[in-house]
Amino acid sequence: MSLLNVENLGISFGGIRALKDVAFEVHLGEIFSILGPNGAGKTTLFNCVNGIYKPDAGRVLFEGKPITGIRPDKAARLGIARTFQNIELFGHMTTMDNLLLGRHLHMKTNVFTAAFFGPGVRREEIAQREEAERIIDFLDLQAYRDMPVAALPYGVRKMVELGRALATKPRLLLLDEPCAGMNHEERSDMAIWIQDIREDLGVTCLLVEHDMNLVMRISDRVLVLDHGEVLACGKPEAVAANEDVARAYLGAGHGFDELTQPPHDAGAADG
Repeated sequence: MSLLNVENLGISFGGIRALKDVAFEVHLGEIFSILGPNGAGKTTLFNCVNGIYKPDAGRVLFEGKPITGIRPDKAARLGIARTFQNIELFGHMTTMDNLLLGRHLHMKTNVFTAAFFGPGVRREEIAQREEAERIIDFLDLQAYRDMPVAALPYGVRKMVELGRALATKPRLLLLDEPCAGMNHEERSDMAIWIQDIREDLGVTCLLVEHDMNLVMRISDRVLVLDHGEVLACGKPEAVAANEDVARAYLGAGHGFDELTQPPHDAGAADG
């Protein structure tokens, strides 16, 4: 069963074609990864899926219903959550407060009732905190619950952003380079979390990541973009054997096995 369908998607910026006739489907319950060299259009594709960009051509369907050009907040209410290449958290707020922001769309309290903080409001506040606590326990963030996010190590902040996305209770989770800037141990942990999110929480994952080793290890299927066009799509082993894929990354005369070596530790996200 397809949860997400992308049909002949295209978008241009100032005459530069960022995506051209991109088409694929993401099945319910799978980890689907998108690979491609820098500038291939991976993040642009994410932005079209969750409504940050409105494509010039094609359409996006979620659970069989068209959502092309939907506002990001409405996409979140439908069950599409998102993390970003560069961490987008409120640094002065605690881990708990950032996770509670992810629960906001599930709150029934309005400004008027919240002002009086009656019994119903208190019950809902407790319920939302309990949901946030479940995410904290799931991601082992107990030690950082009451700490300002700005004071946390980089790898922990990435986990908090993941937690905020999970707090929305998504059906589809878009992970834009979740391992960017992490060391080898942190990347290994993130791979386990992604698998647990699928297995334990039942969340379908759409992943953009430069760590080829990780992608090939945890993905059910892989799509490769190059200059905004689909270069290959299929099982990881089939994509790994595709000469066009290796050529797009490394040029002629190289094999894809060179790409699947563990990357060097640390370093900032390269976009």
